Amino acid sequence: MSTDANKAIVEKMWRALGEMDWATMKSCMHPEIFYEDVPSDDPGAHGPENCVKRLQIAFNHLEKQEQVTHHIVAEGNLVFLDHTETWTFKSGEVAAHTFATLHEIKDGLVARWSDYWDMQKFVGQFPNWFLEEMMKASADDFSD
Repeated sequence: MSTDANKAIVEKMWRALGEMDWATMKSCMHPEIFYEDVPSDDPGAHGPENCVKRLQIAFNHLEKQEQVTHHIVAEGNLVFLDHTETWTFKSGEVAAHTFATLHEIKDGLVARWSDYWDMQKFVGQFPNWFLEEMMKASADDFSD
């Protein structure tokens, strides 16, 4: 695949995430995808279904998720995204943070998705009720 095609599949996946269009998100993911939030302790998620289950644990509490892409760079089968996400919770609180995300493309689909971010800075913006909800979740909720 060309670097332009690799960037396009990443951009499509992120648009779908912002729209919470889970079917389109899964269509952008390789069957062997591994998704991880690098600073977190959880083991990450394998496969499109588990990746979406993992995302939904948080996103089911959001009114919307908006993104601003600052940079997107592709080389070979890697696509790097520098972006800011703004989460608006259903209860009205807002949290915003900048992420660096590495994607590895295989067979034209995202096979690796690794988010790098300052956990303390982002999580420190979350409302307490949301943190309590997140504490109820475990890796069993998004693994086979």
